[in-house]
Amino acid sequence: MLERFHVPEKDRVYVKQEKIRAATEAVLRHSGVSAAGAKASAEVLVTNDLRGVESHGVSNGVRRYVRQYAEKSINARPKVKVVKETSTTARVDADMALGTEVGAWCMNMAIEKAKKHGMGAVSLMNTGHLAGCGYYAHMAVQHDMIGHMMTAGGGHQTVPTFGAEPLLGTNPVAWAAPARKMPPYLFDVATTQVAGNKIELARRVGAKIYPGWIAKKDGSPILEEIPAPPTGTYYMLPFGGTRENGSHKGYGIAVMNEIFCNELSSMGPGPLLDHAGGSFFCAYSIEAFTDVEKFKDDMDRMLGTFARSKPAPGFKRVLYPGLSEHEEFEERSKRGIPYHHEVVEWYESYCAEIGVKCDLR
Repeated sequence: MLERFHVPEKDRVYVKQEKIRAATEAVLRHSGVSAAGAKASAEVLVTNDLRGVESHGVSNGVRRYVRQYAEKSINARPKVKVVKETSTTARVDADMALGTEVGAWCMNMAIEKAKKHGMGAVSLMNTGHLAGCGYYAHMAVQHDMIGHMMTAGGGHQTVPTFGAEPLLGTNPVAWAAPARKMPPYLFDVATTQVAGNKIELARRVGAKIYPGWIAKKDGSPILEEIPAPPTGTYYMLPFGGTRENGSHKGYGIAVMNEIFCNELSSMGPGPLLDHAGGSFFCAYSIEAFTDVEKFKDDMDRMLGTFARSKPAPGFKRVLYPGLSEHEEFEERSKRGIPYHHEVVEWYESYCAEIGVKCDLR
């Protein structure tokens, strides 16, 4: 994550992961979520925070979910069911559960199918927010598999290249692969120039938005640096920002994501329908294709080459996707997660209001 999105040192409150997990589970339980569902959601959110993916952790997520449970736009007690299944595939209806509650369950189903048949794929429909794709893709790594996950919103956030109407979501996608000694490869990105939740992070920490990240309401790219604008006053741009910088590539991948997540799940076209969007989970057993030990050794050699390569002037080192997340996880697991004081104060205030324990400091 770019340095500008990090919480300034003066605003940080370091919280141990077990404390924020307990508080998050308590808040979700108060919204009517089952113990298992609250635990599953807290696991996704706090792991994202430990990896430094704060845009998809508790800071932006929990208060949004509390509001959605209160509005009944997501279901606190869903009846999740498999509506279609083969030996290698499945389609799941989540009954409008929060995505973080059912996402890991779907990825585990894909992993179990891959153990038996080499590959497994699960299409998911009718969910709320999944809080990023990387968590689910990374689950496959622990089983010597390559993981892949994507999700597509119902649209109305991102304009296509040359377009003035927001027809797509941020449509994120992730891949993960294991290594032996090197930290696993983990690539998790929105198909927009910047993840939507990062705009909220920028607003919280007082950071500015780079040129070419977002568009005016007429679709024109904003090509100067500006303070993070209020929600509803801008549109997202496909990654690349402008056609000259390759926005057609981000746009094209976002549409492919839409096809896998919405059309394949039977949710229907996000640009036309007002729905929350679908998702897609896939696991590939390395053993089904090649020798696992050779694969890991080759991954170490490749990833190590990237990490040891010469940096350009003005940069300290070269990273590969997943390296900094692994390092953040190690550091934050020991020291605590550096939340903005506003986030901690929200937890304390809300917990006091609903009468649940909140010991974060």
